[in-house]
Amino acid sequence: MARAFEPVVISANDLFDGRVIYLTGKDEWVPHLRQAELITDEEKAKHRMAHALALSDRAVGVFLAPAKAGPDGPEPGHPREAFRAHGPSNYFHGKQAEEA
Repeated sequence: MARAFEPVVISANDLFDGRVIYLTGKDEWVPHLRQAELITDEEKAKHRMAHALALSDRAVGVFLAPAKAGPDGPEPGHPREAFRAHGPSNYFHGKQAEEA
């Protein structure tokens, strides 16, 4: 039996500075997960992923990341994505400092 499709966002790393970025429904790469397009349909996810790969002038390592709906937009759907969404944990800077 096939697994049920779970919601995803499209994520990658910024080609210029290596930071985690997410694709919006308007085909913009943004730094915050809550701004990403939450995709709940498997066929749409395949289509959007193919489209995201064509937008590779700024993104590298494009992939579908597990996510779930939250009150302010998408939230991580896996512990790994929670780590990626909040930035490096070795010291307080970047997204961690911005969100505080």
